Amino acid sequence: MYMPVMAATDAQLLLHARDDPEALGELYLRYRGQLYGWFRARAPESIASELTAEVFAQVALNLKRFRDEAGGSAGPWLYGIAKNLLRRYYQRGRVEEAARRRLAMPIRSYEIDLDAVDERLAAADSGLGAALASLPDSQRNALELRVVGDLPYRDVAGVLGCTETAARIRVMRALDRLARLLGAACA
Repeated sequence: MYMPVMAATDAQLLLHARDDPEALGELYLRYRGQLYGWFRARAPESIASELTAEVFAQVALNLKRFRDEAGGSAGPWLYGIAKNLLRRYYQRGRVEEAARRRLAMPIRSYEIDLDAVDERLAAADSGLGAALASLPDSQRNALELRVVGDLPYRDVAGVLGCTETAARIRVMRALDRLARLLGAACA
């Protein structure tokens, strides 16, 4: 079993990684930030994360191909893999874009419009807050204990001083009323 040694070179880690994944984990920890930064300067953030992970997947699949040609450093090998992955990523993108143009397909962005999401969440929160405020106290309390507090009905009943059946009915009525109020607000 590989025992991490702070002075282990990258080449030694790659040699040990053939039998012990922890050695590859240590190499990952050494290079992940640098590689992510390199990708991030050249690609969108989500792609940079995927490509960084893919570098180490390729390393794991090709451990026997590593040749120590840089005095124990795996950096040149890792960046060679990274460069090839980035090149393939952009080639695929160009091929897909050319195919969409030939087929006259619109190019759609699947990036999330965070401002629009925030606006919708704020509107939903205000609607939910108003709907919750309109509930009778007994129903709102039962609903909060069951849904927010994640308490079993037995405990909800104990806190509210009612039977378990009464606690279930209060939660059911609160949910029904919320669904009607929020459904009317969305319509």
